[in-house]
Amino acid sequence: MTEQETPLEESTTAPSGWHPVNIGHLVMGTAFVGLVTIWALITSDAVDLEDAHWLLPFPWLVAGLVGLVVTVLRNAGRRPGKMSGWT
Repeated sequence: MTEQETPLEESTTAPSGWHPVNIGHLVMGTAFVGLVTIWALITSDAVDLEDAHWLLPFPWLVAGLVGLVVTVLRNAGRRPGKMSGWT
């Protein structure tokens, strides 16, 4: 290797590890994990189905809250009044 050639590692910047979040995937994944958790609790007899009527909508509420928080955080850095994505 000559002095003018640089290895590939030195010429590129290190990736940050961040990528855009698909909010729909995040919300549905959160709801799925919550529903599987409730199913596991009911199946293992830790919670009776008769007593779980308040527990069943809980994953949907948490998933909706996660979606709202991510939407607000995603739009926090944008300038007010600018409609991003519109031409």
